[in-house]
Amino acid sequence: MALQETSPDFGVPAATPPASTTSATPRGDRAKSVAKAFSEATIAPSLVSGSAAAFEFAALTAVGVLMERLWAAPASLGDYLPTVGASLLAVLTAQVLGANEVPMLRRHAHRLGRLLGVWAAVFSLCAVVMIVGDLTPALARSWYPVWFLSGFVTLIFAAAVSATAVRNLTRAGRLQKRAVIVGGGPLAESLINALETSGGNELKVLGIFDDRNDDRSPESQQGFPKLGNVNELVDFARVASVDMVIVSLPQTAEVRILQLLKKLWVLPLDIRLAAHSSKLRLRPRSYSYVGRVPFLDLFDRPIAGWDSVVKRVFDVTIASLAIVALSPVLLGTAIAVRLSSPGPILFRQKRYGFNNEVISVMKFRSMYNDKADYAASKVVTKGDPRVTPVGRFIRKTSLDELPQLFNVLKGDLSLVGPRPHAVNAHTEQRLWEEVVDGYFARHKVKPGVTGWAQINGWRGEVDTPDKIQARVEHDLHYIENWSVLFDLYILMLTPIRILNQENAY
Repeated sequence: MALQETSPDFGVPAATPPASTTSATPRGDRAKSVAKAFSEATIAPSLVSGSAAAFEFAALTAVGVLMERLWAAPASLGDYLPTVGASLLAVLTAQVLGANEVPMLRRHAHRLGRLLGVWAAVFSLCAVVMIVGDLTPALARSWYPVWFLSGFVTLIFAAAVSATAVRNLTRAGRLQKRAVIVGGGPLAESLINALETSGGNELKVLGIFDDRNDDRSPESQQGFPKLGNVNELVDFARVASVDMVIVSLPQTAEVRILQLLKKLWVLPLDIRLAAHSSKLRLRPRSYSYVGRVPFLDLFDRPIAGWDSVVKRVFDVTIASLAIVALSPVLLGTAIAVRLSSPGPILFRQKRYGFNNEVISVMKFRSMYNDKADYAASKVVTKGDPRVTPVGRFIRKTSLDELPQLFNVLKGDLSLVGPRPHAVNAHTEQRLWEEVVDGYFARHKVKPGVTGWAQINGWRGEVDTPDKIQARVEHDLHYIENWSVLFDLYILMLTPIRILNQENAY
């Protein structure tokens, strides 16, 4: 059954990606070794730039406040505001001038000169304004030279720390985006040449994938090996930490490009179309660039960079508070499960996580221990004899899901996201990935304890293909429209909707 509303309508027959987990390895020894070597995730450049700016702001502020306290003995907290404000203005000015971009962070001497020039300019501006305007009469004028020199020395040391950290991350291969090229032949060769001559040091090409096995797609091009076909690329990207797929095909090959996208859009990565050799020239904003090499953006990885940091901080904070607040409920439910039937209190089941990784999700046990269905071989139905009396209540109220808050702290789950489905989940003897086209696209983000589908009534028994299709539609809507406010909205509605739903058994 095709998912018409939410999967991209590329105008060609759907090519459903094969079911894949991290236990499935790409074919070929070369692909296996490359995937294993690059399984550790890279660090987004925006995170590096922001972290360097935050560190240098914190260092400037801390040293400035300390020296001011020792030298000028401020009378009130308000006297510290010029120090904090000047530090913030200096860091923001450096950011605007590009001093915190990763290529600049690699050029320590050049960057340091720019930072010191910014500090001198910002300090001069602030000092003139404060002295001429007599805005800080309680602060000794002799403090200003001390402030300037302490900031100067602080920036020298802070910039050296940032440069050392970037140098170490670069050596470890954590700062280069990792890409694979789809499509071999002359176009791939010209793309590799363009990246080597004008792509800077931003991208590391891991290899080439192509369905063709003739002379148009040799086993190696410019030293980069062919690692498999496009179907094998999906498996490869489940193991290796790939940031970008570059489609190296003529823009006129529309049908072939659309067929590729049908297979690749389920992956949590950026998909780009090489545009370096195209005679069609669009406005500069239409392109993204690696160095000076242009690409057309086809898909972006959702919830990446600082968005992922914000979501993680949100998850840890709210989950920690919820565990503390709900600890009496957790304890009471655990006691009730233990008294209702012999066996363990917790039930662990293998489910799909981010990028099809198989994770172990915890729940309070709701079935008799000798009838527990770890493989999800049979859907729980109304009046199911396998479920204990206590189990019926905790399933109805979703209290059985509360231990998943600990999965959130561990990092396997998010508070909000597509619900993690059992690996063997099926309807009418068909696995759900066989029922819904693009099913695995819901795994482009971490699964959640609750989600958009659940608060819209799609929880409980899934006994028809239409129900799982509706769930996936809502999951993809969430992925495409994520925001912190959206998460808050879903969390606030979750307890209300749980109490008003009748289809959870």
